[in-house]
Amino acid sequence: MARDSARKSRKELQFERKLSQRSGEKIGVKIGNFKLASPTMLASGILGISFELFPRIVECGAGAVVTKSIGLEPREGYSNPTIAAVEGGYLNAIGLANPGITFFKEELEVYERTAAKKVPLIISIFADSAAGFAQLAGELDPFTFLAIELNLSCPHVKNVGSEIGTDPNEASEIVREVKKRTSKPILAKMPAAITDVPEWARSVERSGADAIVAINTIRAMKIDIESRKPILSNKIGGLSGPAIRTVAIRCVYEIYETVRIPVIGVGGVSTPNDAIEFLLAGATAVQVGSSISDPCFLEIFRRINDGLLAYMKRFGFKEIKELIGAAHS
Repeated sequence: MARDSARKSRKELQFERKLSQRSGEKIGVKIGNFKLASPTMLASGILGISFELFPRIVECGAGAVVTKSIGLEPREGYSNPTIAAVEGGYLNAIGLANPGITFFKEELEVYERTAAKKVPLIISIFADSAAGFAQLAGELDPFTFLAIELNLSCPHVKNVGSEIGTDPNEASEIVREVKKRTSKPILAKMPAAITDVPEWARSVERSGADAIVAINTIRAMKIDIESRKPILSNKIGGLSGPAIRTVAIRCVYEIYETVRIPVIGVGGVSTPNDAIEFLLAGATAVQVGSSISDPCFLEIFRRINDGLLAYMKRFGFKEIKELIGAAHS
């Protein structure tokens, strides 16, 4: 009896996967010159550079996978503790730990030779100057992947991230220099601390960005009252999760009203309703990050996709593009 039930569950799961594949045309989106089978992505910084796990994530409904941010040189990052659960999400200061571009390219070469099924891959990069960003883009350009995400917005590492990306002129220069070195679409990830979102958005659009990712984590900290010391070893980290979603929604809404290039929403996406709200605000796609801590995280992408389809059916939308920016009308 239990065996029959297990067989039934597997059949149901196979049916759901076939249904999702047939529904791909309804929820597929276009960003720049590439298309995604669904509007959900794995956000950068989650699961590192786990090439072996990326195909499974896509099979479970993610339209693309964004890698951990890669720099010119290896970085060990900060010592523990680097992450803490807080009210409404997580506080983290990993310190942009990464193996460096040389090792990453070796891994990428192996993946391209051996992967039976190519993953829709977006590579995130960071540097402390426009020249550094451009060098990274140039070294990656020969490889096969969808796009480059510029991490202009890490809130807890000195001389990179928000310190370089908050200024519209510096962000604009980075986009321009990267465009000279790569043919890949460029996604500019916006710092959360931008005071004039429309100005920043216009600046990177004029410089050639193909899309804007909004937003990164918010600079924050937490203090342990027993030890009377900050929880994180770096003291200050980035706040992510549901606590920042309303800020991200506001930024997406403002960007959509300002520029013509697509917006990718990120910040506290864990349910279909979260994704729908981002789309209504103007996002073409969403990235899922902190909710990957859910024990059933691989199902999150499928749940969001199924929820989008159910919402579209309920309100009579034929294609997902009808949802994008609908809150502006």
